[in-house]
Amino acid sequence: MKSTDKFTDKAEVYAKYRPSYPIEYIEYLISGAALNENCIIADIGSGTGILSRQLLERGLTVIGVEPNDDMRTVAEQTLKTDSRFISIKATAENTTINDKSIDLITVAQAFHWFNMEQFRTECQRILKQDGRVALVWNSRDGSSDINKDSAEVCQRYCPTFKGFSGGMEETPIAFQQFFKDGKYDLKYFRNDLQFNLNGFLGRYLSASYSPKKTEEEYEPFITALSNLYKKYCNSGKIVIPNITRSYFGKV
Repeated sequence: MKSTDKFTDKAEVYAKYRPSYPIEYIEYLISGAALNENCIIADIGSGTGILSRQLLERGLTVIGVEPNDDMRTVAEQTLKTDSRFISIKATAENTTINDKSIDLITVAQAFHWFNMEQFRTECQRILKQDGRVALVWNSRDGSSDINKDSAEVCQRYCPTFKGFSGGMEETPIAFQQFFKDGKYDLKYFRNDLQFNLNGFLGRYLSASYSPKKTEEEYEPFITALSNLYKKYCNSGKIVIPNITRSYFGKV
């Protein structure tokens, strides 16, 4: 399966249960990239528009680049009332955006699906001279018991599971090769997630590796996750320790 197809049929659950990013992170981006209302951001692999929406709320113009029809349609429907949102069907490696027209490129939860070298070349083409790239993930805190247990469940019932966030913990990405002169700013922001049972299940079902209803692993996967919820919930809620991890620099 092509990486651009991995989230087909998952768009609605993705939009409903995937978390947004901390206010502190949005402010960090705006300050670090010296953004103002005249700036244009390219949100590459924009999915259902979670980060795009947060940037639009700050008065910025956002071009969402998303190849998956299901994901892009949800973003267009959600953000259609904002004239500063421009939606493009294209890939990270060939965005079709004009040369030297972008002040900041953002990539949320998607960089691990890209061809890094081709995307780097595309960034260099569309960014203005002092433009920067921000790569960000909402990543589970791997030191917590709930996240360790849920990883075991995913390994058992999700045949394509390689680890959370595309397995970037198990197979680290060579960020030094992507950013100019190997230099980038690495920041962590606490972003713990609180869910009820439906939210907890939805968060896992939104993952690219999760089984679909038509697959035999689906029911035992749901049962195992439900048992985890019962084990760790408190007063009808469960907290998943989560860290927003940002890589920011020139290319």
